[in-house]
Amino acid sequence: MADDTRSKEDSGNRRSRGLDRAFELLDFLRLKREPLRPNEIAAELGAPRSSVYELVNLLLGHGILEYSGGDGRVFLGRRLYFLGTAYAEQFDLMHEADALLLHLAEETRETAQLCMLEGNKYTVTLMKEGIRPFRISSNVGEPVPLPWTASGRLLLSHLMDEEILGFIPAEDFTLPDGKKLDPAHFLEQVHEAAEAGYFTFNSTVDTFTHCFAVPVYRTGKECVATLCLVTPKEDGLKNHAHYLTSLQRVAQDLSARLGHTAEHDPADLRRRRA
Repeated sequence: MADDTRSKEDSGNRRSRGLDRAFELLDFLRLKREPLRPNEIAAELGAPRSSVYELVNLLLGHGILEYSGGDGRVFLGRRLYFLGTAYAEQFDLMHEADALLLHLAEETRETAQLCMLEGNKYTVTLMKEGIRPFRISSNVGEPVPLPWTASGRLLLSHLMDEEILGFIPAEDFTLPDGKKLDPAHFLEQVHEAAEAGYFTFNSTVDTFTHCFAVPVYRTGKECVATLCLVTPKEDGLKNHAHYLTSLQRVAQDLSARLGHTAEHDPADLRRRRA
């Protein structure tokens, strides 16, 4: 009986490790955004080649991966697209945000985005590009350090200061140009964003852009996502009030559709931090 129990536990552990490795492989390809050979994947992940080849063949058989680019290279399969489409249809935030982002992009002519947390990083979840000759775009689903973004000041605004510092990896305070952002200054900006109900700044990633972010609430006062505009710096500063008003109006509409009725009370956030 004891041997049977150990055998079942070992089998369960192997399946769990296999699932972990499968998700690691899929996330790796998502971030690389290019087809790769199984041996290249194994080398990058530091995993045994035999295990990766076996897993790749299994995922190919289920349509989760597909051959792409020749020479045995594989990439994410169309079945993932169908799964993602089904998810988007049922997930109310994504479903409700799609048309609102399109309206926002058409009204302002700027790139509109829905942004959320993915683990301890920021990611663009949905995006509609503006109708202008000069277009600014980001990769949907690409993880970015929170201190690099306007949204990062809002997505963490419901947390205590020590929780925020514990949540963000220390290396994420190093900006793309190599300069170090003082964590205390970041916390001050989080407080200011919570009180104002928005945050805008000249992008730390692209020196030619100005970024706007406003919170989206589902219930209570926790920011579950942000609506953003990414604009050429000169246009963003010139049309700052107009763009911010448009963004706030759409964010309030989206929050209401998600069932949020309570008014955002910055004083309450300050009391909870005190």
